[in-house]
Amino acid sequence: MLQRPRDGDPFWIWMLHWWDILSWAVIGLMFLLTALADLPGAVKYGSLALLALLALSYTTVRRMPGNSVRGGYAHLIVLLVALGGLSYLRDGYGVLYTLALPQFVIFVDELRAAIILSGLGATAITLGATLRQGWGTEHLTTNTVSSLAVYAVSVLMALLTPRALAARDERVKLRADLETAQLGLAEAHRLRGAAEERERLAREIHDTLAQGFASIIVLAEAARSGLETEPARSARQLRSIEQTARENFAEARVLVGAAPQSGLTPGSFAATLRRTLDRFTEDTGLTVVADLAEVECDQPTRIALLRCAQESLANVRKHAAASTVDVVLAPRPYGVELEITDDGRGFAVEQARGFGLGGMRKRLAELGGELSVTSSVGDGTRVLALIPVNGEA
Repeated sequence: MLQRPRDGDPFWIWMLHWWDILSWAVIGLMFLLTALADLPGAVKYGSLALLALLALSYTTVRRMPGNSVRGGYAHLIVLLVALGGLSYLRDGYGVLYTLALPQFVIFVDELRAAIILSGLGATAITLGATLRQGWGTEHLTTNTVSSLAVYAVSVLMALLTPRALAARDERVKLRADLETAQLGLAEAHRLRGAAEERERLAREIHDTLAQGFASIIVLAEAARSGLETEPARSARQLRSIEQTARENFAEARVLVGAAPQSGLTPGSFAATLRRTLDRFTEDTGLTVVADLAEVECDQPTRIALLRCAQESLANVRKHAAASTVDVVLAPRPYGVELEITDDGRGFAVEQARGFGLGGMRKRLAELGGELSVTSSVGDGTRVLALIPVNGEA
């Protein structure tokens, strides 16, 4: 059964809809004129009864859940009876067949049923008019020709409607496909955002908490082994453990949203980096040669540079077996550079595995920067971090 048209439906579907509405406006006018007309009682009340029955049937089937197809066929039977009866009762009521043509399309679910039932409608008005006028050749011929002409229009309507419905259904399918694609795209964006957030958290945990815990473990092992022989050194290491634990606690609060920002306080970034290097020297005993210039940069850049420094120093402590580390922080025309070089055992960069270097590269890339790592076995390692400042390339 044809549903009520929606926005975007083809013109033909809307035309059927408004034709149907217009037909009921005319039927209502005919009901009013018949009620006011001076007609024989049987003709008047019979016509009014058939018109009322037709309106009641139409209203009932339209209110059925889903506009039941079975109810639609029942209404068309009532329509056929009303057409035949009205044509028999009074001249001029045959026009109802023309007005009712959309109903033969609206209330069926296949083309053949629409053609057959509209043909029965033409037969009903022809028989009704002929019974009223008599079976003379002239009346029968006139009624038959006029009914066939209207029936031809009905057949054309039945043929065109499926094409319009097919166009409508194709448009509905395209709209549904578009909505599905949009939902899929939104879900992909959501999943991508969740993956990026997980990666960000993993990088933050690796660069802060994991490095801090690794430092605590190394310091705790050293302090335990030197409690009896080097108590002063063990005391310093215990203080470093305490300080590292406090810093880890602060970073943990940042990660869970209980603190407003990372551990970098406003002020000189060179001074902050200097404190980090001093802690590294105290914890490891390695020589650190630092050339730290004052640089102007925003908080995200400061955090990224500090994390790169912490990760590089952690790698020196865990893997390099170095004796000296050189650190250079310098402003450049194109941005800020941080260079960390050690004289350790080095490694094959292309064979490097692990989260640290990849995490540093992604952190810098988010700010438009890049990371360069130069090393070979036996020749130490050079890490160069570059971040553009003020939109410079």
